[in-house]
Amino acid sequence: MKDFFTTALGRFRLIAILEGISVIALFFVGMPLKYWFDIPEATSITGRFHGFMVIIYVLALIHVWLIQRWSIGKAALAFLASFIPLATFFFEHKIKDETPRDELEA
Repeated sequence: MKDFFTTALGRFRLIAILEGISVIALFFVGMPLKYWFDIPEATSITGRFHGFMVIIYVLALIHVWLIQRWSIGKAALAFLASFIPLATFFFEHKIKDETPRDELEA
């Protein structure tokens, strides 16, 4: 849990999880409230949160790409994961055992 906050890789993994949670909130809370209960504000709130998380995810991706020296293919796969619902969970799981590089080394 400590490396979630102390390394670029850890922060990226945490943001990937939060981005996945924002998709779940949008699809399973916001959209049902909007379409089944006629509460359009629900998607306004969850949609904004999700949009914010996608932006943070992409910024964190750029940072971790540079620090971890990922290939363009791996970074592109991580970027594409932000467009596929729940794919950020799978990508985070794929990189969870990766060793973080020392940020001072970059």
